[in-house]
Amino acid sequence: MTETSTRKTEIRTDGAPTPIAPFSQAVRIGDLISISGQGPQDPATGAYLHQGDLAAQTRRTLDNIRAIAEASGGGFDDIASLRVFLTERDHFAGMNEAYGDYVREHCPSGVYPTRTTVFVTLPHPDMLVEIDALLVLGGE
Repeated sequence: MTETSTRKTEIRTDGAPTPIAPFSQAVRIGDLISISGQGPQDPATGAYLHQGDLAAQTRRTLDNIRAIAEASGGGFDDIASLRVFLTERDHFAGMNEAYGDYVREHCPSGVYPTRTTVFVTLPHPDMLVEIDALLVLGGE
């Protein structure tokens, strides 16, 4: 983590893609962590994975979020909310299935994050999905 002020701390990890624009992978203020939108990029190369494979893209995107959550000192089970951005309405069922499998595997508490899903145009033609997250640490 990199201290940027007394209130706000930037979180970075090699386990998720490095941003190509002026934004942080995540920012912590107190016990609240805001994770920037992640896509299906390989963190080592920055390449978009599994072109056209929505389930694989969803899992890779969630892996990137999990890596950032862990770098923040928490885990996937600490995520309070996820926002899913899809390029096509027809992708909802495939994303939902991959998402459900992933969340059940990585939320041992059985209390799953809230979720919103919207349909948009994403910034890269190979991206079928982008997901951002809100994580809360340190309390009941």
